[in-house]
Amino acid sequence: MSISTEKKSLSAKEYPICKIFCDDYLFVIPSYQRPYSWTTEQASELIIDLQDYIKGKSDDIETLNPYFLGSIVLVKGDNPHAEVIDGQQRLTTLSILFSVLRELIDEADIKREITKYLGQKGSKLLKTTENYRISLRDRDKKFFQDYVQDEDGLTKLLDLNTDLPDSHLNIKQNTLCLYKHLKNEEQEELFRLTSFILLNCYLVVVATPDIDSAYRIFSVMNDRGLDLSATDILKSNIIGKIPDSEKQAYTDKWEDIEESIGRDSFNDLFSHIRMIFRCAKPQGTLVKEFDAHVKPGDSPKLFIDDILVPFSEAYTNIILENYASQELAENINSKLKWLNRIDNFDWIPPAILFLSKNKNKPKIIFSFLEKLEKLASCIMIFRGNINYRISRFSDLSKWIHSGKDPLLDNSPIHLTDDEIDNTLSALNGNVYEITRTRLPILLRLDSLLSDGSAQYNYKMVSVEHVLPQNPKDGSQWKTWIPDEDTRKNLVHKLGNLALLSRAKNSSASNYEFDKKKNSYFKLNGVCPFPITTDVLNHNEWTEDIINLRQKDYVRRLAKEWGLSKKIITA
Repeated sequence: MSISTEKKSLSAKEYPICKIFCDDYLFVIPSYQRPYSWTTEQASELIIDLQDYIKGKSDDIETLNPYFLGSIVLVKGDNPHAEVIDGQQRLTTLSILFSVLRELIDEADIKREITKYLGQKGSKLLKTTENYRISLRDRDKKFFQDYVQDEDGLTKLLDLNTDLPDSHLNIKQNTLCLYKHLKNEEQEELFRLTSFILLNCYLVVVATPDIDSAYRIFSVMNDRGLDLSATDILKSNIIGKIPDSEKQAYTDKWEDIEESIGRDSFNDLFSHIRMIFRCAKPQGTLVKEFDAHVKPGDSPKLFIDDILVPFSEAYTNIILENYASQELAENINSKLKWLNRIDNFDWIPPAILFLSKNKNKPKIIFSFLEKLEKLASCIMIFRGNINYRISRFSDLSKWIHSGKDPLLDNSPIHLTDDEIDNTLSALNGNVYEITRTRLPILLRLDSLLSDGSAQYNYKMVSVEHVLPQNPKDGSQWKTWIPDEDTRKNLVHKLGNLALLSRAKNSSASNYEFDKKKNSYFKLNGVCPFPITTDVLNHNEWTEDIINLRQKDYVRRLAKEWGLSKKIITA
C-alpha cells in the first residue's frame, strides 16, 4: 500500500525479516527515545511462540504461512538511513536473537551469513560503508555493538559480571534468556528456526520522510481513544438478540457495569472472562474467541445475569480490594493487595471464577486467596513465562469449573516441588538484578518483619544496597569484606538490601556506613521500614551479618509461603 502527495509519500508494506535486516535499511534509534525496556518476559514469549508455530510442521519452511511480528514506524527517505519512531524493542530483540543463533550454530558459513543480518559490509562498487544494521541510542550503542552485534560479543557478554544500567541489564538478561532457551536444541532445529525467521516472519514497515507525519501515524496506531472496542461489538451482538421488550433493561445492566468500573477495566474484564472459558493462550481476536468459547449469543440474558453481573462484582472486589463481609474482610483485602502487586494478571481469571461462586463464604475465600497468593508470588519470583502461567492458572480454572474443591491436597492451586525449589533458588540468587520482582519481594518481607502492621502508601519506594556495588578504595566496606569476589557474591543478595521511601541517590549509595545510615536510610530522622531499621541497628556490615540476614529472610518467606520443604542457604 502506498499513499502519495506532491511533496511527501507514505508507504506501508509487509516485508520478511530478510528484506528488513538488509542493505535497504540502516536503523537508528534517536537519543530522545526511551531506552531498551523489553524484559525476559517478552523475550521468552517471542522465542516460545516462534518455536510453537513451527513445531511439528513441514520441514519445508517456505510452505508455512507467514508469521506477523507487528509493525514499525520509520522516518526514511530515499537512502537506507531509517529513524525508528516505533519498533525499537522488536528490532533490538531480533538482533539479539540473531546474535544468539550465530553463537550456537556450528557451521562457519551459516555464522557468516547470520552476521550479514547484524551488520552491513562495506563495498567500493556499491559505495557503501561498513555499518551495523541497527544503532541504539548513544548511551546504549557501544554496549550493544561490543556485546551483541560484534562476532565475539556474546561470549564476552556471558562472562560479564559488572554493575549495569537498566537498559544494558535488559540486553544482557534477554540475551542470556534466549541463549539458555536455545542452547540444547539440535543444529538442524537451530538452522530451521533461523530460516523460518528470515523467510516467514514479517513486519509491516510504515515509512514517511517527515517526522511529524511519522508521529501522527504512530499516534493513530496507538490511539485507543473513542474507537469501537471489542466490547462495543460484543454488546451490539449480545443485546441485539434480546427481545425488544427487555432490551433497555439489559442495556442498562451492561452500561451500569461499564460505567462503574471504567471502560478500560471493563475491556480487561472481558479478556479475563474469555480466559476463564478458553483456558488456553488466545489464538484469535477477543470477539471471535468470545463467540467460540463463551457463546453469549446462545443465551444472551443468561450471559448477562449469570456471568457478566457476578463476574463483574468479583472483579471489582479484586481490583479495588473492597470485599465486604462481617468477618475476615480485612484479611481478604490484604491478600488482594499482595496479589495486585504481582507483575502479571494471569491469576485473576480463577480468582474471579472462585469469588463469584463463593461470594458469601469469607472463610473459604480467604483460604483460597492465601494459597493463590503463594502460587502467583512464587511463579513471579522464579519468572515463570507467560505460557507457563497461563497453563498453571488455566488448570486451576478448569478445576473450579468442574465443581472440585480447589483447597483439596491434589488441587493445582498448590505449589509443586519444582516450583518450591525454583522459588528458593531465586530468593537465594541475585534478587536485586531482577528489576520486576525485587520490590515486591522486599515489601512482602518487610510486612512479615512488622507482623503485617506496616503500611505502604508512600509515593515512591525504592530498593537500595547496604554494601555498595562499587565501594571506594580505603573505605570501611572493603575493610569489612576485603575479598572482591565475596563482595560481588553478596552485593545483590536479599540480605544486603533495604527499602527507601524516596528515589535512590547514586552519590549517597557509596557513603561510609555511619553516614549512609544517618543521612540516607532515614528521612527526617525516621525510617518507616522494619527491614531498613534492622540495618540501622548494626554498627558494622560484614559477610557474616549479610549471610545471617539472608538465611533469616529466606526462612521467613519460606514459612509464609509454605516453602519449608527444603530451605536452601546462601
